[in-house]
Amino acid sequence: MRIGFIGLGIMGTHMVRHLIRAGHQVMVWNRTASKATALEAEGVVVARSPRTLGTMVEVVITCVTDTSDVEEVLFGAQGVAECGTNGLVVVDMSTISAGATRTMAARFKERGIDMLDAPVSGGELGAKNASLSIMVGGKREVLERVRPILAVLGKSIVYVGEHGAGQTVKACNQILCAVTLVGVCEAIALARRAGVDPQKMLEVTRQGAGGSWTLDHLGPKILAGDLSPAFMVMLMQKDLGLVVELADEVDATIPGTMLAQSLMAQLVSMGLERFGTQALVKAFEE
Repeated sequence: MRIGFIGLGIMGTHMVRHLIRAGHQVMVWNRTASKATALEAEGVVVARSPRTLGTMVEVVITCVTDTSDVEEVLFGAQGVAECGTNGLVVVDMSTISAGATRTMAARFKERGIDMLDAPVSGGELGAKNASLSIMVGGKREVLERVRPILAVLGKSIVYVGEHGAGQTVKACNQILCAVTLVGVCEAIALARRAGVDPQKMLEVTRQGAGGSWTLDHLGPKILAGDLSPAFMVMLMQKDLGLVVELADEVDATIPGTMLAQSLMAQLVSMGLERFGTQALVKAFEE
C-alpha cells in the first residue's frame, strides 16, 4: 500500500523501516526535516507538507508527541485534512486526549476521511522489534482495512471500541506503567536503606507474585545506574496529565496516578525530564 508517515521520533523511524521492508511504498513528513535524510537513502520519499503527503497515499499514520502536534499536522493550514482525498484513512498512533480524538474523527468524517486512534505500548524496544501492543478505537471495518499495516508494526492489535476508546485504554496502560514503576523504585529504595542487597531482592521478587515487565526491564537498569531513556520522564508526565484530564471528565478517582504524577514532577524540577522513567528512583533517594 501507499503509506504516509508523520513523526520520525524515537519510535517512528523504526516503524517506517518495518513498513519499507514489508514492501510498502512510504512517504514521510517530519517537522525536523533532517531526520528524514537517512530514510531517503532507503527508498522513502519526503513530502513537502502533511497536505501534500495526504494527496499521494491511501493511509496516513501519525506518531507525534502530543495533542496539539496531532491537531497541527492534521488540521493546520498545510494539514492532512486539506488534501481533499476522499476515502483516505488516518491512523493516529500518538498518545493524546481521548476527547480531542473524538472531535478530530468527527471533523474528518465531514471530509469523507476515516480516522482510527491506535496508540501503542512497548516503547522504543517494541518499535524496534515490531512487537508493539496496539489498541484501536474507531470503526471496526476501517481497522480491518489497515490491519495488514498494523500487523507489520505490532504483535497485538486489539479493537477496543469507538473513537477515543484507543486513547482511553492507553490512559489505563499508562496508569499501570507509572504506578508499577513507583512500586519498583520504592522496593529498591527500601532494600538499600535496610541494608539488603537489592540485586538479591530483584532475583527473588521477579519470580513471585510481585513480578512485572517493569521489574524485569527497568529494575536491572536502576541497579546499574542506567538512566538512559527508552521512554522519557517528560513524556510520562505528559501522559499522566492526559490520564488526569480523562479522570476529571468521567469523575474517576485515581490516587495512584496522582502520586506518580507528583513524583514525576519532582524529577522535572530536578532537571531529569529527558532521562528514562526509571530515574524515578532519584525521587526516593532524595
